[in-house]
Amino acid sequence: MDCSICSAMPFILRPPRNTICGACYEGARSIITLTNKLDHADNKSPENKSANVNPSSSLSSSSSSSVKGFANALKWVKEMREMEEELNEKLNFLGGFAAAFRQDIHTDILVKPGTNNGPPIPAHRALLAARSDIFKNMLDSDGCKAAPTDDTITLPELSYEELHALLEFLYAGDLPKQKAEKHVYSLSVAADKYEIPFLQKFCEQQMLGSLNSSNALDVLEISDTCSNQSLKETALNFIVKNMEDVVFSSRFDTFALKNPHLTVQITRASFMDIKSRRTGV
Repeated sequence: MDCSICSAMPFILRPPRNTICGACYEGARSIITLTNKLDHADNKSPENKSANVNPSSSLSSSSSSSVKGFANALKWVKEMREMEEELNEKLNFLGGFAAAFRQDIHTDILVKPGTNNGPPIPAHRALLAARSDIFKNMLDSDGCKAAPTDDTITLPELSYEELHALLEFLYAGDLPKQKAEKHVYSLSVAADKYEIPFLQKFCEQQMLGSLNSSNALDVLEISDTCSNQSLKETALNFIVKNMEDVVFSSRFDTFALKNPHLTVQITRASFMDIKSRRTGV
C-alpha cells in the first residue's frame, strides 16, 4: 500500500493521498501514547495507566490531555532535546571536579586503600562529605571525636584500583565501561557500606545489563550482601530459568559451600517454579 509518510516519493501517490501503512500507524500510536503518558506522569489517573489506548481518541480527542497529535509530539521531542543540551552543559560545567581529581588540584585529604594495597590517593574533603554522610562523619571532628590524623582516612576493604574507581565515580558520576565491569561488585559493596545511593543504582544497572549464566551467582551473592531485594529476585529468577547452566558450572560448588542459605533459596525457588508449571498456576 502507498504510504503518505514513509513512501520514497509521496508526491506521486495514487488517490487517496492520506493513507498510511501499518508500520507508520503503529508508530503513530506509540508516539502519541508515550507523549501522553509522560505528560501526565504526575497525574496517575486510571485512564492514563491503560495500556490499550485508542489511537483515534489520542489523535483527535478534545479531552483534558494537553498532548494531541503529532504537532505537540514534535514540540515535546524538541523540548526534550533542549533539556538534553542543557543537561550536557551542566555536566561539562561540573566536570571541573573530575579534572581537579585527576590533576590533584588543591587536594586536602589522602584516602588509603587496604593494607599494602598501594599508595594513598589525594582527594577533597568537601566532595567526599557531599557524596556520603558516612564520609562526612568520618571527616568531622567534634568534642567526642578527633579529626583524621595526618589528614588521612583508610578504606580497608578496597584495593588501590577499586579505591581509584570509587573516587573517580564520586567526582565524575560515571565510569568507563571496562572499569565499571571490572569493579562493579566491590563498588556495589562500598556503595552499600558508605551509603552512596547513586552509585548503588549505577552498579545495579551494570549488573542487570550484563546478567548471564556465568555471573548470575555472583550477582545473587552481592545482592544478598547489600540487601538489594529487587536485584536479588531478578538474579534468583534468572538462575531458576537457567538451572542446568548454573548448577553444573564450576562456580556452583564453591558458591554452595560459601552460601548455604542462598543455595537453599535457589532450591526452593526451583521447586516452586516446577510446581507452578505443572499446575499451571
